[in-house]
Amino acid sequence: MVSLERIRTAIAEHSPEPYREMAGARQAAVATILRQTGHHTEVLFILRAAREGDPWSGHMAFPGGHREAQDDNLQQTAERETMEEIGLDLQRHATCLGELDAVRPNARGRRGELIVVPFVYELHEPDVDLDLNHEVDAVLWGSLHDMHRGHSYQETKFMIQGRHEPFPAYGVEGQVVWGLTYRMLDTIFQLADPGWTPHDR
Repeated sequence: MVSLERIRTAIAEHSPEPYREMAGARQAAVATILRQTGHHTEVLFILRAAREGDPWSGHMAFPGGHREAQDDNLQQTAERETMEEIGLDLQRHATCLGELDAVRPNARGRRGELIVVPFVYELHEPDVDLDLNHEVDAVLWGSLHDMHRGHSYQETKFMIQGRHEPFPAYGVEGQVVWGLTYRMLDTIFQLADPGWTPHDR
């Protein structure tokens, strides 16, 4: 089992890989928020609201978004976006355990470089009041144990550039976690359990 204690230790000992900033590249950050409920560690996902013209509308993700001028650093970006999207003050209700390696989304026809940095947080209490904005339809919690052990692993298909392509995913309350968010979760599993093998290999 990938316990919260093991995740704390693994992230504290992890030195994130430095990422190369390109001129004009966009930066973004997300918050991976963990809580302990009984014997399980759970992670918070947002279900994005359906919006015309947004390729990620209706998808599962971690709260987060693009860095703005007022953000001194990307951790501030993750915390500001989380407050805006779900009304959760991470500085008050959580502890930042550290950051993971930056990831780059697959371009899939989009222009420009984008770097996304995940920051991992542990909630002080398992239940907090949330206030979702118009960008978020719901907040769902998923069991890290079920994902790590493969109990919630599945393959899903999405329309990419005119054709259906298969992708590895985790099922959470009837929704699917795939793509960039899936990759971030696998990074946590690999840090906390060095002998772990991704389910899609």
